[in-house]
Amino acid sequence: MSQGEQAQSRATGSLAAVLLVGILLQFAGCSPPPDPVTCTDGTSNCTVTNTYGSFTDRTICHAANVVYPSTEQELVAAVAAAASAKRKMKVATKHSHSGPKLACPGGSQGTIISTARLNRTVRIDAERQLITVESGMVLRDLIQAAAAAGLSLPHSPYWYGLTIGGLLATGAHGSGLWGKGGAVHEYVVGLRIVTPAPACHGFAMVRELGADHPDLDAAKVSLGVLGVVSQVTLALQPLFKRSVTFVRRNDSDFTARVAEWGRLHEFADMIWLPQHGSVIYRQDDRVDVATPGNGLSDLALFRSNPTALLVRARAAEERLQENGTDIARCAAEQEGATRQLPALGFTNDGVSFTGYPIVGYQHRMQASGSCIDGPEDDLLSSCAWDPRIRGTFLYNSGFSVPLSKVSAFVADMQRLRDLKPAAFCALLRAGVVLRYVKASSAYLGKPEDSVDVDIIFYRSHNEGMPRAHADVVDEIEQMALGKYGGLPHWGKNRSFAFDGVITRYPKAHKFLKVKNMYDPDGLFSSEWTDQVLGVNGTPNIIKKRCAIEGLCVCSDDLHCAPEQGYFCRPGKVYTKARVCSSTEDY
Repeated sequence: MSQGEQAQSRATGSLAAVLLVGILLQFAGCSPPPDPVTCTDGTSNCTVTNTYGSFTDRTICHAANVVYPSTEQELVAAVAAAASAKRKMKVATKHSHSGPKLACPGGSQGTIISTARLNRTVRIDAERQLITVESGMVLRDLIQAAAAAGLSLPHSPYWYGLTIGGLLATGAHGSGLWGKGGAVHEYVVGLRIVTPAPACHGFAMVRELGADHPDLDAAKVSLGVLGVVSQVTLALQPLFKRSVTFVRRNDSDFTARVAEWGRLHEFADMIWLPQHGSVIYRQDDRVDVATPGNGLSDLALFRSNPTALLVRARAAEERLQENGTDIARCAAEQEGATRQLPALGFTNDGVSFTGYPIVGYQHRMQASGSCIDGPEDDLLSSCAWDPRIRGTFLYNSGFSVPLSKVSAFVADMQRLRDLKPAAFCALLRAGVVLRYVKASSAYLGKPEDSVDVDIIFYRSHNEGMPRAHADVVDEIEQMALGKYGGLPHWGKNRSFAFDGVITRYPKAHKFLKVKNMYDPDGLFSSEWTDQVLGVNGTPNIIKKRCAIEGLCVCSDDLHCAPEQGYFCRPGKVYTKARVCSSTEDY
């Protein structure tokens, strides 16, 4: 074996490790991600980022100061101080998981208001099945507090490191079409929000929005442009159990099943593994609370991992991206696939998987994120994406396709896979995750029943660096948004996905009316939110290699990387798409 082949073999073996996030675990504890706000002078001269250390457009956001209110009274004072000085404001959460720059205050003289200390339960009304919490409470703590009172939040995102205020602002969700559906904001029956006010009202005021208040549908999914949510009241249900079974099938009938699966099971979802020609179907339903079982969701992607493993795996992945072949990349993916944790990390008793079905209480089954649970330490073990270790660095494209069109969309993805099978095994980290989201009453919620699609893929630390087969994801995204009328997830995606998106929300005008009433001077707006909401400009950034970074859809070869053999070309299935393809692929 030549030296080059030996090096590639070593890289392939190491890359398999990163495809197995969660296989080798550090049980002695882990270090939670750092505060997204850092300051050079106490609480002044600050920057704000997210838990990944970089927004999707690589913007560095500056602010004059940060405040950490711990009561609603202190929150009102913080908003009043900024409003009286006409300073821009933005909210930062404890971990800040938004890819787009929702937390940028729009100028170095702005104020960051962190909700990290607004993290308490205000009240629980067990008889009326209501819980009121402060907006900075992490989802993990909310569902545990509810369970302690014998109650359940019916749906939630799968990652429990989000705050309730942050997940509402971006419309975060689980999966489900039954009842009110999988979006958390559908269970909001009241909230208190602090907004700017005229001087005669002290420059800030608390607005209380009850279940029948006409503005609640604007505030439930707000992108943070209305003010700072102080407290949220959610409608809960009696504590219940779920039964989960994962079934893997050939994807030959995927196009038919995708449209009906969400009607068959209350918490149904799917993971398409295009490189293996199969689909993992999640059969997930309520069962009687007397059903034996104490199952636990501890998804592999959200577990703590030995830092040394993460660093080595990332280095190997970078080598394969730069110098590897499709054969090597696919071999690494295949090796990783053979070592996957059973049941995707679910266990029957919190320790081991012994077989299906996995039965457990809702608060143990609905979400996970154990990598944030440990105390601060010396980073021997961490969340895979912790920016301090140069480990996993990813893009997460999230977009929804109307349920009425999802079968045709899946058929197009399969056609693209059949044309470029090696591209899929070289590119995709954890398959294509599909979740169901019901039509929402929120002005910026889903206008119709939809299937939300999540794709996680490699991101270079070097700006403008091409990725192997990046044209595949770009074509899928443009196909979903352009051909099938899809919508980007507010908390994910790169800039181009948001261009003109507001025109697809039938009630956007109602949202903007409330926005102008609550914050007439736009103190909670920024250049980016104005672009996304159609107030002014476009989120597209046109420059050299902008399409490589997802800042634009290419219209010129210079938007790709022609000097490295990447040119702007039509998509292979959706020919209206414009993607950066290498000369080897075209």
